[in-house]
Amino acid sequence: MSLRQAEEAADPFTPVAEIPRYGAPRAGIDPDTSKSWLRRAMPVVKAHKLSFFLALGLSFAGLVLQVQIPNLLNKAIDTAIVAHRAPLSFYVYWILALGVVGGLAGYGSRLAIYKTAYNIEFDLRNIIYEHLSQMSFSFYDRVQSGQLISRANSDIRSVQMYMTFAPLILVQCSIAFVAFAFMLAISVPLAIVAMVTMPAVYLLSVKMRKSMFPVSWLIQARLADVATIVDENVSGVRVVKSFAAEDQQLKALARAATRLQWSYVKDADLRARFTPAVQNLSQIGLVLVLVFGGYMVIHGHLGLGAILAFNAYLLMMQVPFTMLGMLIMMSQRAAASADRIYEILDERSEIVDRPGAVDLVDCRGELRFEGVGFSYPGGERPRVLEGFDLTVAAGERVAIVGRTGSGKSTVARLLTRFYDVDEGAVRIDGHDVRDLTVRSLRANVGVVLDEPFLFSVSIRDNIAYGRPTASLEEVRRAARAANAEEFIEQLPEGYDTVVGERGYTLSGGQRQRIAIARALLVNPPVLILDDATSAIDVHVEQKIHEALSHLMQARTTLVVAHRLSTISLADRVVLLEGGRIVADGTHARLLESNPLYAEVLARSSAEESREHETRTA
Repeated sequence: MSLRQAEEAADPFTPVAEIPRYGAPRAGIDPDTSKSWLRRAMPVVKAHKLSFFLALGLSFAGLVLQVQIPNLLNKAIDTAIVAHRAPLSFYVYWILALGVVGGLAGYGSRLAIYKTAYNIEFDLRNIIYEHLSQMSFSFYDRVQSGQLISRANSDIRSVQMYMTFAPLILVQCSIAFVAFAFMLAISVPLAIVAMVTMPAVYLLSVKMRKSMFPVSWLIQARLADVATIVDENVSGVRVVKSFAAEDQQLKALARAATRLQWSYVKDADLRARFTPAVQNLSQIGLVLVLVFGGYMVIHGHLGLGAILAFNAYLLMMQVPFTMLGMLIMMSQRAAASADRIYEILDERSEIVDRPGAVDLVDCRGELRFEGVGFSYPGGERPRVLEGFDLTVAAGERVAIVGRTGSGKSTVARLLTRFYDVDEGAVRIDGHDVRDLTVRSLRANVGVVLDEPFLFSVSIRDNIAYGRPTASLEEVRRAARAANAEEFIEQLPEGYDTVVGERGYTLSGGQRQRIAIARALLVNPPVLILDDATSAIDVHVEQKIHEALSHLMQARTTLVVAHRLSTISLADRVVLLEGGRIVADGTHARLLESNPLYAEVLARSSAEESREHETRTA
């Protein structure tokens, strides 16, 4: 290994020198799919074990103190009221003291458990988001965004609630055992009578859990369906309104909401069947205590204070049984949600760094496509590229022209490894792109798409997206080069103006100019313009082309072109047909010698004229 290679290995490539505000999650989900969902999530809980066990310990301590109060009540009645052997105030002060200390313990427990809960939720959201950010384009081609949003919100909340609050509920349920121990100390027969309904409670709980799991899964899935419809309608609101399809979309939402309503009603029906029985069986124990305990008090086998203490203990035990139904419901919903989350986390990205992948440094920009064959994932799809060969010298500007669907944009997607080739190889500076780290490859290849996406932040932040530490002057220079500064300065807050959802508060041409400025600020050695000026007026486009012509001098550029004016930016033109290059040369030579090239340009010119007429109508 050379010295330079050793330095690169020690200092991995980082395209954006930005220090994150928040630390990474302390632990991740266990990848072993053979384990139960709870065991797989346990590393996340263990990462916050100090605050978690502090919450459980304080909760248990507070409950133990509360259990002492009925015992003191028993002694106060028998000793101070009945026998007059001790002052009543002694027991009053003790009960007050235990109440205050127990209250403080409960406060500390709640504080710690909520802190733990929100830390776990934070970790789970970051784990999912980090995983989603690493997934390949083929994953997003087949997964609905609403499904992902639902998993990252309601499903995470269900899992978090169970993982943090279920142990707290179990600790509170453990008070039943402590109370039972005190009951045994007072009277063994009466304690046994009081607990005679417990086996029935257990059997009902098991049946309730089995019945609720499939319904819980159905609820989470149908919540995701509703989220998908809402997300698509918000994102595509302009299309919906353009076709006056509001009623149609409302009907679609109503159908999804009706299916969700049925699931909730079924869930409520199951809870209505089982929960009252689980909660109220303990009331039978209270009746039995009053009957048999009253008999023992009447016949002098038990003191009056003892039966009052028994009643207090049974009332304490009713709270855990009341929570038991809620705990079962939470467990089934959490299990269903965890399975849905693991469906995403267990899916591996198709685009990953190979073992031994190297960083692309000092990129010159020499591109080579060698016998590339490719079809998009998902069933038996036709070949987009077949035997595609192209060499682009460093610093050369090449326009790719062809009919719609000929594979022009696919060439750009393969160069940036948005997808991997099925056959052949794509090389940059002699390296197969699959042997390079994805981050370094994409940091050296700038892309301006025909459908520019802007974030709901300021224009300055949108332009500086690839270089968050860029100064305002650098942002201005990039905007000036993209001929965007004039309209930016006319906005109410200039560069600090926050654009709306997806940048739709700006025109299509303005969005494209912001996207061009964003790519220019990064200053990549390889630039891809995927029909990047399609929504820009001709007179504005000419100004942008002047700036681009100057900036493209020192970089390799692939121009996916439809307009004749865009083709003029290139030194050389290649014509695609059937996934292959059928002509290669200058614009003038191809126009003179290749009828197909002239036909493609004529068709593109006609489509452009129709679009212009539509915009100006």
